[in-house]
Amino acid sequence: MTKKRGLLLALFMAAIVAADQLTKALVRANIPYGEAVPLLPGVVQLTYVRNKGAAFSMLGGARWLFLALVVLFFTVVAVLIRRKLLAKPFELWCVAAIGGGAIGNAVDRALTGEVTDMIEPLFVNFAVFNVADCFITCGAIALAVYILFFDGKEKIRDKG
Repeated sequence: MTKKRGLLLALFMAAIVAADQLTKALVRANIPYGEAVPLLPGVVQLTYVRNKGAAFSMLGGARWLFLALVVLFFTVVAVLIRRKLLAKPFELWCVAAIGGGAIGNAVDRALTGEVTDMIEPLFVNFAVFNVADCFITCGAIALAVYILFFDGKEKIRDKG
């Protein structure tokens, strides 16, 4: 990976963390805990809740486990990049999205032991989530789709 690409990926992750922390701070400052504010009526609202666990409050109270998993994630990513097993630009951007989201939620866990969530879809029965969760989920889905359906396909076409 070039230094320029590494810097761009780091800036992308920093922007995700900043956007995540800013939205959380705005929600904490402007919406009483447990209250909701319509964003797009009938579609999505901002509801201030706190989550001590992972998705759907699983493993509530496992603060140090989640922080350790973030450290493990970045350790594995560093090894994969160093060994050039993670080198394709799309893969790196997906991992940066996941990493930025992981850091955003880790900041909350490290400082307060819980994560601030606020995005509540109204058109489906789903958990309340935050900006970091969006990047983690979208990055993971994009990476999985890329690996399953696109990675290596260009090599097969060239041989065929």
